[in-house]
Amino acid sequence: MIFEASRAKALNQLNNFVDNNLSEYSKLRNFDFGPEKRSNISCLSPYITHGMINEKEVIQKALSKFSFSKNEKFIQEVLWRTYWKGWLELRPNVWADYLIELNQIKNEFKDNKDYIAAIEGKTKVDCFNEWVKELKENNYLHNHTRMWFASIWIFTLELPWQLGAEFFMQHLYDGDAASNTLGWRWVAGVQTQGKHYLASEWNIKKFTNNRFQNIKLNENAPPKVSEKSYQIIKQDFNNPQKIENKNLLIFENNLSFEITDFKENNFKKIYLVSNKNENRAIKLSEKLVKFKSHLIEDQVQRLKNQSIDCQIIDISELTNIENYYGLYPTVGENLDFLNSNNLKIDFLYRNLDQLAWQYCNKGFFNFKNYIPKIVSSFN
Repeated sequence: MIFEASRAKALNQLNNFVDNNLSEYSKLRNFDFGPEKRSNISCLSPYITHGMINEKEVIQKALSKFSFSKNEKFIQEVLWRTYWKGWLELRPNVWADYLIELNQIKNEFKDNKDYIAAIEGKTKVDCFNEWVKELKENNYLHNHTRMWFASIWIFTLELPWQLGAEFFMQHLYDGDAASNTLGWRWVAGVQTQGKHYLASEWNIKKFTNNRFQNIKLNENAPPKVSEKSYQIIKQDFNNPQKIENKNLLIFENNLSFEITDFKENNFKKIYLVSNKNENRAIKLSEKLVKFKSHLIEDQVQRLKNQSIDCQIIDISELTNIENYYGLYPTVGENLDFLNSNNLKIDFLYRNLDQLAWQYCNKGFFNFKNYIPKIVSSFN
């Protein structure tokens, strides 16, 4: 599987999936047939994560093919990412605490032989080793496989979930602070206290089409325990009543200005913000850094094709900036840099996020009730 870093490729992927494979999605989505057989899933998440295409675009394309009821499962999966982001926006200390815990644990485990064996794919669990190789080679794993991987890491290999979440963030093309951190917390049993996810031999065999045998796992482990609880922090995600003619900052999560809610506004100049490893708490693999760089370059070229004044700027150069707007980068490394350097930017929020995030105060099953309302807002 190859992910080309361009909006054109993202649109081709979307159109091909909807036209040829969406009809079978609900029935086949949980199967991982291997990295060369991905037609049963959309493989759009690396593009959605970086805003090369957005949830609205994807859902509208799906609804042009089938009704809402036939699309419901696919739409729910697309909006899971939106939900996780909203959940974390209301509880940003979960991310802050994760980074603190990770920093402490990394020092403790840097020479741990079990940890080293895990990240090198040299454990006694063959399927896990294969997934490590796949992750490093393709920078992508099937969602079901991510759950199995995390469960094996935490409960069979008995390694801290924080290190596993870091390993994913270092390699996944679609890794983001919300989906990745909260997904690992959920598997461990600390996202929903007392409820964890245990991978099982029969489940892996069934949904990999018996590609793996002799899978010996700890299938009876209790959930991890955390004494921390997080209260919702009330946030305002309001845009200015009038958007003035200022410079605009675009971060790596909104790399298609032409489909944003602000495409009709006039900005003096657009700056595409590059955040490489020097200013990240979690150091990304070289392939992931290049992928992000190529996505930014693709956006620059598209802006220049529209005669829009733009340039790439490193995040470290964002000093003494005034009168800038910024497309909101969401909780994560970019926002951390802005906050730690006390950089004041007038953020612009997506209409989708303004609507959806108000329903992220509880669990996803509650959020699902509002999906029809969210989707109807696209019209």
